[in-house]
Amino acid sequence: MFGTHFGGSGVMKVGKMKTYLLALVATMFAVSASAQSGYLIRPGDTLTVEVLEDSSLNRSVLVLPDGTISFPFAGSVAAAGRTASQVDAAITSGIAGNFASEPNVFVTVASLTQATASSSSGGSISVYMMGEIAAPGQKSLRRGTTLLQALAETGGFTAFAAQKRIVLRRTDARTGQQSVSTINYKAIADGAAVGGDIVLRSGDVIIVPERRLFE
Repeated sequence: MFGTHFGGSGVMKVGKMKTYLLALVATMFAVSASAQSGYLIRPGDTLTVEVLEDSSLNRSVLVLPDGTISFPFAGSVAAAGRTASQVDAAITSGIAGNFASEPNVFVTVASLTQATASSSSGGSISVYMMGEIAAPGQKSLRRGTTLLQALAETGGFTAFAAQKRIVLRRTDARTGQQSVSTINYKAIADGAAVGGDIVLRSGDVIIVPERRLFE
């Protein structure tokens, strides 16, 4: 029968191996970050954030029109106009209080904003979709596209979407004032909320939260 007991030397070897693996992963991220060191992040970019000490924090985040991203424990973090290394330093500072020692955070640019000549023309708009969306990110849509049409064109929801609590953030281009609306997509789709479908505007941010237990 094989034993499962490890002596002191075995524990030391496991500890050394873990340290080695962390160092190896950190080196790989550092090489990737170096390749992007000169790029300044823009609204609409998608960033990948990795926290070596807590994989549950790993995620892709969208840079919103106001140039910020949202990250657990760090809250709203300025990203636009910064390099990936500057953003990971800001996130590290924001979440450090939740770790016994300073965490290793690595930010890379996963995809660039889809700003093209066609998306800036009068016939199309750019909206930002995030959360429990099948295909999150910046989307170039036809002017006049409604919320329901946009969701249909971009693949709809994930299985965990709270379809009754969709959030629409809209910024007035003249005043800079931001409005936040909560939309019951399920009621609109079922016909219970007649006329509730909203025509989207360029710069709109659609956020689909995760469904709560028993929701």
